[in-house]
Amino acid sequence: MAATCALLGSAAAQPAAGQEDPRWSMDTAILYYGESEGRVRDVSVTALATRDFYDERYLTLNLSIDTLTGASASGAIALDRPQTFTSPSGLDTYTTPAGEIPLDPTFLDTRLAISARWSQPLGRLNRFGAGLSFSREYDYRHGGVNFSFSRDFNRRNTTLSAAVAFAQDSWNPVGGAPIPLAELLGVLEDVCDDDDDHDECEDHEDDDRDHDDHDHRHGPNKLGDDSKTITDVLLGVTQIVNQSLVVQLNYSFSNSSGYLNDPYKLLSVVNAVTGDTIPAHPPDGMPGPDGLYRFESRPAERIRHGLFTRMKYWLGGNVLDLSYRYATDDWEIDSHTVDGRYRISLGDVRYLEPHVRLYSQTEANFYRFSLVDGEPMPAFAASDFRLGRFDAVTAGVEYGTERNSGAQWSVRLEYYRQAGEVPAEQIIGRQAERPQFASLDAVIAQFSYKFDF
Repeated sequence: MAATCALLGSAAAQPAAGQEDPRWSMDTAILYYGESEGRVRDVSVTALATRDFYDERYLTLNLSIDTLTGASASGAIALDRPQTFTSPSGLDTYTTPAGEIPLDPTFLDTRLAISARWSQPLGRLNRFGAGLSFSREYDYRHGGVNFSFSRDFNRRNTTLSAAVAFAQDSWNPVGGAPIPLAELLGVLEDVCDDDDDHDECEDHEDDDRDHDDHDHRHGPNKLGDDSKTITDVLLGVTQIVNQSLVVQLNYSFSNSSGYLNDPYKLLSVVNAVTGDTIPAHPPDGMPGPDGLYRFESRPAERIRHGLFTRMKYWLGGNVLDLSYRYATDDWEIDSHTVDGRYRISLGDVRYLEPHVRLYSQTEANFYRFSLVDGEPMPAFAASDFRLGRFDAVTAGVEYGTERNSGAQWSVRLEYYRQAGEVPAEQIIGRQAERPQFASLDAVIAQFSYKFDF
């Protein structure tokens, strides 16, 4: 997104002669994202500071803090009876009511992200940028670098751009990274057996996935930490067609390799006729899952390609902003995104901007709603709905003030709806009578404030 925005803004206006000391511009935002039925909620605070050193040299610093709570779909199927699962730490269990898609209620996280970027001209027609990024969560670490280069042609009406980014991310999952397709086991005997203080075990579980100093003990179905590397490349061209129209075309390439699983997602192992989860019976006195579940398994590499096109058209004071993106990968997920905004000028300083975004994707070639007991184990399988077939729509409106010489503020309110379906050939027996896809509704609200100092 940062590279895309940079392409449209690459032909910056020259500063006026005689400007005084460099100054800072601050862009702040508070965002709320809330899913229905007590699912994921996110409160995010972001501050982006840009120092203008003139001569088109800029230093940009960004700080973001996200706090997420709620429950997320585990990947297991719904049943006509309650289901009990072992928590990610292996210290306790939780139960899902009958007839509901299982949600993992231990989801709780705080994310801190910082980044810095320097941008400057290289001669009259070239521009170079470089940046660093770091983020930290309770079980995840990210570190990355990025570089960009652009050149203007055709009296600066045409801009060719290239950007590359490298990232090294590490997983430190609560309870350890699961062995792919390993069975979900009961509460760890060496952690919470009869000789241990049960209150202490419960205290551990209260902090199951909500802090950095979590317990690193894990059972025989899990390993230690793991990592992945990501390389992203973007090539683009931006063309000023006339005084009213700007168009853009980007090609993106991404290669991810290493640990690409979600360590908290499960698959139900079901009866080939009824489609019900195979019952499991924990040893006497030991809490554990009452069904047979296995952790997901994804390929260790993912290559993605994307084409993005965008146009901005000036309509006598109003601005039409349309974009389309097609993405595909070697997991056979194809997606289409159409995004439209129309900024309506309300006098000299205020505006109203309706927004609609449509998204659709196909399922991964290893997406499995469930695993059938007795059949050969596949090399890869995942029931994560984010890898499934679904459609989504976002609709909302933003109201705010145009940026002149003073401060600028805006308020945005949007509604998000996601609904999907499981391939008919994967539905077995009584599964057709129960909820299948973890559809969701969400509200997005954001307040932004920009000022100079």
